[in-house]
Amino acid sequence: MQFDEFIGKVQHRARLASRGEAERVTRAVLETLAERLAGGEAKDLAAQLPMIVKDYILEHPQSGAGRDMTLREFYERVGERLRVPMPEAAFWARAVLSVVQEAVSAGELEDVKAQLGEEFAPLFEWEGPK
Repeated sequence: MQFDEFIGKVQHRARLASRGEAERVTRAVLETLAERLAGGEAKDLAAQLPMIVKDYILEHPQSGAGRDMTLREFYERVGERLRVPMPEAAFWARAVLSVVQEAVSAGELEDVKAQLGEEFAPLFEWEGPK
């Protein structure tokens, strides 16, 4: 999947007004995910994402930190980054991760899910438009 297609899908699924907003949301979600993942998992995930999108993970100073956070804290952190309420941040995070699921291999996705744990399963449940 190429960058334009990735961002276009995020824009559509998250119901965002512009590509710029879709990029901003994607960055906030992936930076937060990068902070939560430990060791080389963030780099492994980034390796399968389109150019520019992968940089949101690789260039984040806390990437691979393995920061301990609950799913609620994850959503709150995304919301803080985007200055939106938690329900909106949660919706957008699930929209971004639905696109990530299409862009990476099933094996890589399972590695990410295994590291995050069962509590994070709702992050990967998308019921909106495809």
